[in-house]
Amino acid sequence: LRALVADDGWVSIEVQHLLTLIEENQYDTIYHEHFQYYTVASAIRALASGGLTLVDVELLPTHGGSIRLWARPAEVAGEPTERVTDALDREKAAGLQELSGYTEFSARVAKVRRDLLKFLIGAAERGETVVGYGAPGKGNTLLNHCGIRPDLLAYTVDRNPYKHGRFTPGTRIPILPPEQISSDRPDYVLVLPWNLRDELVEQLSFIHEWGGRLVFPIPELSIVEVGVMKEVTA
Repeated sequence: LRALVADDGWVSIEVQHLLTLIEENQYDTIYHEHFQYYTVASAIRALASGGLTLVDVELLPTHGGSIRLWARPAEVAGEPTERVTDALDREKAAGLQELSGYTEFSARVAKVRRDLLKFLIGAAERGETVVGYGAPGKGNTLLNHCGIRPDLLAYTVDRNPYKHGRFTPGTRIPILPPEQISSDRPDYVLVLPWNLRDELVEQLSFIHEWGGRLVFPIPELSIVEVGVMKEVTA
């Protein structure tokens, strides 16, 4: 990047923020193309190794929480903005500058798995139907980590026609067109792209017609009555 940018230029990088990943239990975003995550503190060190200095940062809602880093060649960078200092303070308060800030993440990830499996098994034992919405990359991390198969999630739907008639990798859950939900009228719809929560609550509000509910597994299990926007369990 330093070789590409002009001596008085700017470098802009947008990446997912490790702070929100850990705070919101967003472990399902970790897969083959997403193996590297940055705090502002680690970005500063990485940029410095190439002769670049972080001068500003924006906290963004993208993908559940991202950072846009603004850097300049060290010779012209000047002092960083207050937003850089504030972001570093947030990371320090969360313990991310020490090993202790990471040690509880595993336990919280395990709880996400237990809570989701407990819900799916309970629904199956009550004779209730659960289907999925979406077939995103993050969904495959969640499904495989939890060991979810078609006996617990009959199928998932996706708006991308290329995925129809195919299966989720590893878990072999069928991927069908979205219209299947209206046809089958399931009791619950498990939302795999949880980062689109507000958009999908509105988009799937029609399931209220038969008393259907939405299930969000992350950051913690929540079941939502979409017609009245009421969270009935957490």
